Amino acid sequence: MNHNSYDNAYIAGILNSVRTIAVVGASANDVRPSYFVTKYLIGKGYKVYPVNPGHAGKEILGRMTYASLTDIPQAIDMVDVFRASAAVPVIVDEALKLDPLPKVIWMQLTVRHDEAAARAEAAGIQVVMNRCPKIEYARLAGEIGWSGINSGVLSSKRPVMREGFQSFGIRAK
Repeated sequence: MNHNSYDNAYIAGILNSVRTIAVVGASANDVRPSYFVTKYLIGKGYKVYPVNPGHAGKEILGRMTYASLTDIPQAIDMVDVFRASAAVPVIVDEALKLDPLPKVIWMQLTVRHDEAAARAEAAGIQVVMNRCPKIEYARLAGEIGWSGINSGVLSSKRPVMREGFQSFGIRAK
């Protein structure tokens, strides 16, 4: 797969199909991007599991924090990676040990590791690199346009409401 650009339908399909997300590298510091992305995803109705060994056993945004992916007591649909690119192979290895496997490995902005992505895809896991699910959700749901940003998505259709706080769902193309 070409990871330099993604079709809107690919991203929308992922964001519409996942329900549980493990945020690897979640932070309790409310000025860190991982904190407000976690908060946003919770607000959109996703069940989010923060993963951070330094905060294991404590809560972030009212959610128990786990030391590793294998400690999470529920099946994970998506692993959202908020770590440096060099840490991705170890995270993918851990994700490949999960049963069942996650549907998606999502690497945040500036995070990319093509070899680890190829291993995940070979196992049947979808991969997104160098993107933020918060930004992609807001762009595809039309929310990002509220602040005057061109989302590149035009629609005269009414938004589809989804569970969560002020949550517009992503319209599948």
